Amino acid sequence: MTASLKDLPQIEALLSQPSIADLSQAYSRAETAAALRDVIGGLRAALQSATPPAALPDFAGGDFAALVALQITAARAPSLRSVINATGVIIHTNLGRARMAPQAIAAMTGAGADATNLELDLETGKRGSRHAHVEGLIRDLTGAEAAVVVNNCAAAVLLSLMATASGRSVVASRGELVEIGGSFRLPDVIAQSGARLREVGTTNKTRVADYADAIDDTTAVLLKSHTSNFRIVGFTAAPDRQALARLASERRVILMEDLGSGVLVDLTRFGLSDEPVVSDVLKAGVDLVMFSGDKLLGGPQAGIIAGRREIVAELKAHPLMRALRIDKLSLAALEATLRLYRAPHDPLQEVPVLRMLSEPLEDVAGRAAALADRLAMVGVRDIKTEATSARVGGGTSPEQDLPSRALSIRLDGMSAEALAAALRRGPPPVIGRIAQDRVLLDMRSVQDDELPLIAEAFAAILRR
Repeated sequence: MTASLKDLPQIEALLSQPSIADLSQAYSRAETAAALRDVIGGLRAALQSATPPAALPDFAGGDFAALVALQITAARAPSLRSVINATGVIIHTNLGRARMAPQAIAAMTGAGADATNLELDLETGKRGSRHAHVEGLIRDLTGAEAAVVVNNCAAAVLLSLMATASGRSVVASRGELVEIGGSFRLPDVIAQSGARLREVGTTNKTRVADYADAIDDTTAVLLKSHTSNFRIVGFTAAPDRQALARLASERRVILMEDLGSGVLVDLTRFGLSDEPVVSDVLKAGVDLVMFSGDKLLGGPQAGIIAGRREIVAELKAHPLMRALRIDKLSLAALEATLRLYRAPHDPLQEVPVLRMLSEPLEDVAGRAAALADRLAMVGVRDIKTEATSARVGGGTSPEQDLPSRALSIRLDGMSAEALAAALRRGPPPVIGRIAQDRVLLDMRSVQDDELPLIAEAFAAILRR
């Protein structure tokens, strides 16, 4: 006879079973009851499906208790988990953006485990500033007169405008009024700062004269913004920084630039020509720049503000500063990351983001070959190596590809969607992409020590 819904026991009755009562003692009654509801809910759905089971489990037996224990363990598992990024997108926002250097991880561990001199001057014994831990490094690496750090780049833009332009106007090109991730729009950020936006030019063409004509007694800031995640090509024009800097100086207004990503070393030799070096932007005469810590810099989430001393001083003194300040763990990681840009370190080798985007193609191809061998050893038969294009990601250089190599894989009896889903559920989750009903694992965003983990993930799927 086929089992029916009436054969499902009540939760209270199950909780009184000895094997389930043992789980309540080992965990808690509330967790055990929640797990029972999930398991019984799954059985109820199965009974109502087109192919219901012929029999239900022995609810008093050890196998059922083990199933409930697995459900409790799954519910207790951390929601935020390590995954393997095989998408070919190096700075993947959904996967946590920049992979940090071991030095940054060690610094965070130390700052979290121990008391620190976060806001204590060890020389005087008096209260110090958390900004002092990184300000000197930022000045040295960018040539800025002063710097301050907040919790992300959007906060950096908000604070900079609120401290300098609240109640006044901000002049910006229509072609640079971007929308960043999560539907946050630059015009909305400007409005929240208390400033009034004055749009100039057109979507594709803006000239220095457009900025000049818009400046009046209410103008506080000329704002440039890196378009980051889109490009307008063809019939276009935009003033260079030097010309805007001269105009801002002549008219006694502040020139700010939101760089979005922000890079400290020249990456043009690797084909990334759209990302200006922060020091070059400041040398061009920009008064204040804002950029991210967790993109091309390769550190933790942070919004770095660098520029003229008197403007930065206003930002440090603003009441919003406390609400936007960086926390001690991110500050420790940022300091450690910035130190990797100073001799004798080579940031292209020691900062993971820069190492991945600058890695020679032959090394990426070698990693693909090594993984193909491992997968063949665990029983994967249909493996191809394909030339692919990786991306920097994180809104950086959207039109510039990085040559890469990927393994194109198919398992018998599984669609690409089913295989991708199985890989996402594995320990650890492996995140690839799908093309032509095959799963692609791009090796430019994968590290050597992750290859055995990927092979084991496939082995686990094949064992099912």
